[in-house]
Amino acid sequence: MSELIKVPDIGGEGEVIEILVKEGDRVEAEQSLVVLESDKASMEVPSPKAGVVKAIKVNLGDTLKQGSELIELEAEDAGGEAEQADASAGGSDPNPVEEAEQDQAATEGEAEAGEGRQQGGSTDGQTSTREVRIPDIGDGKARIIEILVKAGDAVEKDQSLVTLESDKASMEIPAPFAGTVESIEAKLEQDVATGDLLLHMKVAAAGGRDKPAGEAKAPAAKSQASPAKPSEPAKDAQTTKSAERAEDRPAPPPVGGPSREGKKVHAGPAVRQLAREFGVDLAEVTPTGPKDRILKEDVQKFVQTTLKQSKSGTSGAVGGAGIPPVPEVDFSRFGEVEVKDMTRLQQVGAVNLHRSWLNVPHVTQFDQADISELEAFRKDQKAAADKAGVKLTVLPFLLKACAHLLREQPHFNVSLVGNGKQLVHKHYVHIGFAVDTPDGLLVPVIRNVDQKSLLQLAAEAAELADKARNKKLGADAMQGACFTISSLGHIGGTYFTPIVNAPEVAILGVSRATMQPVWDGTAFQPRLMLPLSLSYDHRAINGAAAAQFTRRLGELLGDIRTLLL
Repeated sequence: MSELIKVPDIGGEGEVIEILVKEGDRVEAEQSLVVLESDKASMEVPSPKAGVVKAIKVNLGDTLKQGSELIELEAEDAGGEAEQADASAGGSDPNPVEEAEQDQAATEGEAEAGEGRQQGGSTDGQTSTREVRIPDIGDGKARIIEILVKAGDAVEKDQSLVTLESDKASMEIPAPFAGTVESIEAKLEQDVATGDLLLHMKVAAAGGRDKPAGEAKAPAAKSQASPAKPSEPAKDAQTTKSAERAEDRPAPPPVGGPSREGKKVHAGPAVRQLAREFGVDLAEVTPTGPKDRILKEDVQKFVQTTLKQSKSGTSGAVGGAGIPPVPEVDFSRFGEVEVKDMTRLQQVGAVNLHRSWLNVPHVTQFDQADISELEAFRKDQKAAADKAGVKLTVLPFLLKACAHLLREQPHFNVSLVGNGKQLVHKHYVHIGFAVDTPDGLLVPVIRNVDQKSLLQLAAEAAELADKARNKKLGADAMQGACFTISSLGHIGGTYFTPIVNAPEVAILGVSRATMQPVWDGTAFQPRLMLPLSLSYDHRAINGAAAAQFTRRLGELLGDIRTLLL
């Protein structure tokens, strides 16, 4: 049988900020259906009985109050419905005797509260110290998840003092009167009940006999909750002892709670429970719900992102995550600025360089090569190069020399396997060379460099560089390199630290050659010296091997004929 479930008494109005079920769902009795939020509390509305949801009568953002239609439920327990109907009918006819007993208990409780204030309070000149206790929050307990004031703060009447959280709702406790916080008697993460002492406040004295209503309500409400129970004093004593024991215990770590720096976190009890289960600090979660409220999906997304970052940061070969981001700066505060988008090539290059810099333990070996004879030979071959239709630069010599060394020293022609425990040894020699284009840096690759002549390398390098600058370079032409050469000789400089183009393990940086005096044993001779900067992955290559590489490269470039040996 279908039944229309309505909103129970929630003490006012609340906005629907989360719908926890959908049509066709089977729900149990007391299972939460929606989350409502008012100005002072968020609460979950439970289902009064088990059944299947036939229709949902509300939408996100709707404002509901007592009696508003919530869902249409296909109830499963007819007997339970009859009992509930009987209970509802009985509840509409109050017992005059019980009402009289409740009124008497409330009066006695109010008198006891006033007497307690006269005994526990103190006056100092024009001020008096008064207690602030937990108002009526029902028969159960709630946990203090946020303390919104500190000793010395001046508070206004109805200003929120603490935030409590129970199994079904979170609520803020307002100040019953204006004053100054003298001392806070409750602690973060402490479980409290109706009537428990929260804090002491200094208030302006007004004859010394006026009774703030907020203070008197708490004990009275507690008396009303169970007026006919003779064991209530024993329960009060047990509650007081539990609160004292809670005060003695150190506060647990704020897992899933609000920021300890005063930042308020808006989340329902179900979301907070989920955060505690995952060990998530809600202050770090980005909210996407209405009024900056954190939803379950926000917590789940935060956990997924954290796990991905953790996974990428634990591998021995591909670590480097977890570095704090650079803070955002509003540069317009200092003068006129213009924001321009990076080209797609610049964006891709930035990501690749950043990844390589974080993952590769870089070391750079610096050296010089005497290329006086090589330069003389290059100029002598100008006619042959012109006949072949190419321009013979230093780059083909560098390509040929590095290819020779990759064969001679094969531990440079490797890549690390993702597990960080194996090396892939390559039996081919493909070398990339950096080309500076208006849109960003490109690295075309020449294949089988060791099998090609200087003139062939010069022609292929010129062709690939031209394609790169004219945006005609295919993706396959930039893949498969074993080693990279980055030359700044046409620009200038002395030395620099090139970033290894992972998964390669080394890169050679070349700067502009300059004439320098070199001691030959008897006198200084003018020699053309080429600065070399070899950056390498220290996981695969040690320092001695890098020094041997640059020394041998200097020997090969010093006498190009040794490449034929």
